[in-house]
Amino acid sequence: MKPRLSMRLAGVILIVSAQGLASCASTTTFHSTWKAPEAGPLNFQGRKVAALIISDNTSTRFSAEDLLARELRARGVEGIPAYDLIPQSETRDKDRARTLFNQAGIVGVVVMRAAGVQKEIVTSGGYWNIPSYGSFWGVGYYGYGWGAVYDGTRIHTDTVVRVETLVYDLEADKLVWAGLSESTNTSKAETLIKELVAGAAAEMKKQGLIRSR
Repeated sequence: MKPRLSMRLAGVILIVSAQGLASCASTTTFHSTWKAPEAGPLNFQGRKVAALIISDNTSTRFSAEDLLARELRARGVEGIPAYDLIPQSETRDKDRARTLFNQAGIVGVVVMRAAGVQKEIVTSGGYWNIPSYGSFWGVGYYGYGWGAVYDGTRIHTDTVVRVETLVYDLEADKLVWAGLSESTNTSKAETLIKELVAGAAAEMKKQGLIRSR
């Protein structure tokens, strides 16, 4: 049975059925990052930062924002899910959202949005060094190749999720950091959020936006 996919993070946080993926490790890597040239260390510690997931699916957005806000709180920031600030009926009203953020004393926002999903077929096993592959004729591949495929071959499908993560300083109303990540075989939304926040924090620390403790 093929893995059944559904989207979180506006289609970003994939919930992949465990079937067929139990043996595949989850990995998240930021392949591209950007820092505003003039940006100095952020002063978000102990202050209110909104966790915003761009998604048209209300239930999945709410649960993902809860996860993101929790990860921000774990890092000393007062993370608040955006849905706690903006009524669902006013989500797309920019001016209303800005007013509500200002009234709540929000100084920053972390945004996550889908940037793409794809499947990649991966073959592993390193079986080409067996005698049947050593030559084409003789006891080699020509006769062997018409038979059954060597049992040592392992073929599986990796699910790769690309996520855009943005950090805004709302006091200056400027984008201060952006990153594009790839996550492979993430089976739980919670795992993906943790990896994204940890990865983003590590990249921002390297770029001087977060002070080392």
